[in-house]
Amino acid sequence: MLLARVDGSVIATRKHPSFEGWRLLICQPINGAGQPEGSPQVAIDPHGAALHQQVVISSDGMATRKAVGDDHSPARWMIIAIVDETSTSKSKS
Repeated sequence: MLLARVDGSVIATRKHPSFEGWRLLICQPINGAGQPEGSPQVAIDPHGAALHQQVVISSDGMATRKAVGDDHSPARWMIIAIVDETSTSKSKS
């Protein structure tokens, strides 16, 4: 799982049949400070995430293929949560 920010959407007139009816969003992985970390990923969106929202994405391809209903789908990334807030706690030694 990765914390990410929605940076855009993918519009495709021709796509794998398993993507029919799914929104495809460009999700930029970020660190705890909100800075980009790694390469953007295209994820299916079952939750209705909005542009610039923080989300949690999962690379569990098996769960994603199950969600789209096609064991042979090329789908890998899926938004599994929309983040309301984040916090970090530091333990005192």
